[in-house]
Amino acid sequence: MQQTAAGVPGASDQLHHEDLAVGEPYVFGRKEVTAEEIIAYARAYDPQPMHTDPEAAKASLFGDLCASGWHTAAHFIRCIIASRGQGNAQALAKGGPSGGRVPVYGPSPGCRDLKWLKPVFVGDTITYRSRLIERADLKSRPNRGLLASAVQGRNQKGEIVFAVTSLILADRRRPANGE
Repeated sequence: MQQTAAGVPGASDQLHHEDLAVGEPYVFGRKEVTAEEIIAYARAYDPQPMHTDPEAAKASLFGDLCASGWHTAAHFIRCIIASRGQGNAQALAKGGPSGGRVPVYGPSPGCRDLKWLKPVFVGDTITYRSRLIERADLKSRPNRGLLASAVQGRNQKGEIVFAVTSLILADRRRPANGE
């Protein structure tokens, strides 16, 4: 799996909730899809012929073996986690951020508007990117904030194949209530 940590919230700059700028774009990972991965994932989690049997897939609506949408979504999550881990390691190697610990991201309270817009075929390379669209303070958790990001997965042709609004909690530098 090829990955980049460029600009990922929590990656190289280890940004707290209030440090992130709404509208900022981030590219946080890339994944080339193989037939072996498509079939293995589908056998375990989504065993439909278009995902498990190359010959049967040719007769399907998509005309060829393609990844389960959940497989595409799983790669999105995998890219975020790997990128954040790389960023944490980089920050700690440089002595860590002020206060001695990196901001914690997570858990996720869910997502909105999940869409699989085009099939992902063998040999496609999906690049995952996001844009922060909202930051919200949480009265119930003044040390955390909610981040909402518009996420897209695009294939090598630039076509959007996956989209979701991702929600995640993130550490604040200072509590929202000013303590």
